[in-house]
Amino acid sequence: MAMFSRVLDAFCNIVVMVAGCALVGLVVMMGWMVFGRYVLNDTPTWIERAATLSILCIALPVAAVGVRERFHLSVLGFREALPMQVQRWIAVGCDTAVGVFGFAMMIYSQELVDMVWNFKIPLLGISQGWTYVPLQVCGGLVTLFAIEQVLRDILNKDGPEQRGIAAAFLE
Repeated sequence: MAMFSRVLDAFCNIVVMVAGCALVGLVVMMGWMVFGRYVLNDTPTWIERAATLSILCIALPVAAVGVRERFHLSVLGFREALPMQVQRWIAVGCDTAVGVFGFAMMIYSQELVDMVWNFKIPLLGISQGWTYVPLQVCGGLVTLFAIEQVLRDILNKDGPEQRGIAAAFLE
């Protein structure tokens, strides 16, 4: 389990680094768009499509990291009021549902990629399928991270993680 968690730590670090680079690129693109529009009076039209693709590459994989780091939406007050054994199975059920959702997202987004791969994104000249590849990456990562969470929920002798009121705040 420790080795699996270390591998997923590496995945998380890679996702955050790539998202950080994409965010820097997005800021540069937006700066170029403003400069082109207001200084050169010639708006670079490709930037809007590239920015949309960058936002997808930032938001979706980082959302998957949120599943692992548990900073995604969660309501723990009800679960934590129940007996520990019930909490464990509720946590397993919720994490399993998230994993099934991630797996379905990965599989069905492949259909989207296949459907539009031969079409080009206007102004960028790359395949329209690249718009949906971040969905596949996110789905695959959500699945892996949910598997880890289910294993932690089952193997942890103390039951699922207790976060209480602290879960409502970013620490």
